[in-house]
Amino acid sequence: MSNEFLREPARDVKVVAQADVVVVGGGPAGMAAALGAARNGASTILLERYNHLGGLASGGMVLVLDDMWDSTFGEISVRGVCLNLIQRLDARGLAVFPRQDDWGISPSAISRWTRWGAFDFHTQHKPHPIVFAAAFDPDGWKRVALEMVAEHGVNLRLHSWFSHAIVEDGRIRGVVCDTKSGREAIVGDVVIDATGDLDVAASAGAPHIGGAYMLTTVFRLGNVDCDAAERFEHEQPVEFARLDKEVKRLIGGSWAHWWLRTPLPGVVWCNCPHMTGLDGLKVEDLTRAEVQGRHHIHQSVEYIRKHMPGFERCIVIDIAPQTGVRQTRMLEGEYVITKEDLIERKRFPDAVARGRDYTTPYRAIVPKQIDNLLVAGRHYSATSSAQKMSREIPPCMAMGEAAGVAAALALDAGVAVRDVDVKRLQAKLRAQGADPGDQSGPNADVPPIAAGRVQKEAA
Repeated sequence: MSNEFLREPARDVKVVAQADVVVVGGGPAGMAAALGAARNGASTILLERYNHLGGLASGGMVLVLDDMWDSTFGEISVRGVCLNLIQRLDARGLAVFPRQDDWGISPSAISRWTRWGAFDFHTQHKPHPIVFAAAFDPDGWKRVALEMVAEHGVNLRLHSWFSHAIVEDGRIRGVVCDTKSGREAIVGDVVIDATGDLDVAASAGAPHIGGAYMLTTVFRLGNVDCDAAERFEHEQPVEFARLDKEVKRLIGGSWAHWWLRTPLPGVVWCNCPHMTGLDGLKVEDLTRAEVQGRHHIHQSVEYIRKHMPGFERCIVIDIAPQTGVRQTRMLEGEYVITKEDLIERKRFPDAVARGRDYTTPYRAIVPKQIDNLLVAGRHYSATSSAQKMSREIPPCMAMGEAAGVAAALALDAGVAVRDVDVKRLQAKLRAQGADPGDQSGPNADVPPIAAGRVQKEAA
């Protein structure tokens, strides 16, 4: 039966909602896109397949917002929606990050902040300098995200699983979703693909390439004495290194730090195991990742309890409900970003989003062939090697915000999204607190949220 096909009967699909802008995917990029569009006067629908917003940030539990620090200028490079989200999380005690006084390579700052993941892991300097990066709570993200989309009047539709794009005469008209109520059509003047896997654009017929990277079943441990664990690491480095190496072997591969602190006392985040050779678009491989990942997690936790100081009473709190998929389909847009572009820190005249020390041109979120469709997120137009260097959450949020604002401007001007006045888009983004990356110099200010203690006291 595996090589046979069945023909589905033709059927009518009810149009259940209509808006100026339809955003498919409620992850970091999609949420930012919906806010960008709604904030600029466009009626906006946000579709999400899970019961929450945040995608791999919250559901996938990628619990550090990094890659938003430009080491050339020594400044925060991603602002706008991303920084506003951090501020809201901080107000609830659900985000932790170093202020200006701790940025740099002072031993005290490095000792205090490394286990929060607030360091620049791209630099050659060892130890890595402390920079602005935020550790956050995943349920806090979900809560704040719902508040933000509600405040801006976004029509949120959760539990809506994308099925296929509606395309007429080379122009996207909307999408069809599978839901508990059956198939539903949502139509709009502009559609933004923020699915992460390029589901909408691929369905619409936009050119794209394939790629693959490691998969991860992220998890959290509770009942951890973090202070004891760090003392052991610092006071007995040889023994720590031996145990740390064995944990990484059992866990199936990880980054340099297999555990990091979180804003919740006694709860640590483990961005592992790393599983290679799996395709994030195949049901069989996604299933294998879940089974294999849990095996690695539980065998490593048994070892950790017995041997690692500070972890004697640790328990598995949860394993991320969303599998950590890093790369699948990627757009082949009007411009394809290369690894060389990133290494050379190429500046684009049509830059609309900024990462740590790179920018994203508007052309890299505009598909070929299909009109009134934009792409925002890790599936933007880049080579596989370039995407691996530039797919972190904050720059994807900046990309999403730019796409949402561009959609609103296109509608306001009565033009196709590919014909948006990019200079006007850049100016609008900057006026609303984002940094499109069109100016080569540094930002003139340190945002109040990140100001050091001296500045805060003076204020």
